[in-house]
Amino acid sequence: MTRLVVFDCDGTLVDGQANICIAMERAYDGDGLTPPDRHAIRRIVGLSVQDAVAVLSPALDAAAHLRLAEAFKAHFQALRTSALFQAEPLYEGIRELLAGLASAGWVLGVATGKSDRGLRLVLEHHGLADHFVTLQTADRHPSKPHPAMIHAAIAQADATPETTIMIGDTSYDMAMAVAAGVHPVGVDWGYHDRDELVAAGARFVADHARDLTRYLEHA
Repeated sequence: MTRLVVFDCDGTLVDGQANICIAMERAYDGDGLTPPDRHAIRRIVGLSVQDAVAVLSPALDAAAHLRLAEAFKAHFQALRTSALFQAEPLYEGIRELLAGLASAGWVLGVATGKSDRGLRLVLEHHGLADHFVTLQTADRHPSKPHPAMIHAAIAQADATPETTIMIGDTSYDMAMAVAAGVHPVGVDWGYHDRDELVAAGARFVADHARDLTRYLEHA
């Protein structure tokens, strides 16, 4: 029996909000638009970029959403090679959590709104790439909360919905888990509030990575 844990990335494994906010602000500025405030931008982290822009600016048409999404991607890539790029630190206890789960026989995966390249760079920077057997991104799937990323992770890991846990920091992650028929677990250190996670289906919300270790021992 394969026990699979699928993690979100930004807001769950790493804190990537600073660069996301900067790139989104530049995309809006370049289009002559007033950027959303940073609280609003943080709340859409996890969605695919075009869906995120649509949430931020519902009054704009689809062409504008696409234009802003492409500008965001370009600015984000440019940031990576500039002095303004902010570190995307691991949250406290994540490295130990991943090592412990792997030692306990869990198979690990990621389901994220990042691109393939963006996810690879983050995992390689932190020396975590070898922990994960399945990486699902916005490059190949519809945006969360569509369950396609989890379905693909389950298939690649040879797991089942009954033996799969999704861990994330947003209501999008929890709704995706519910839609896929897997076990939704929230974390309280990311970009959505605890109450939102519970309302979206979280069966447990962790305050620290060590809480996840204890919880999964009995899952």
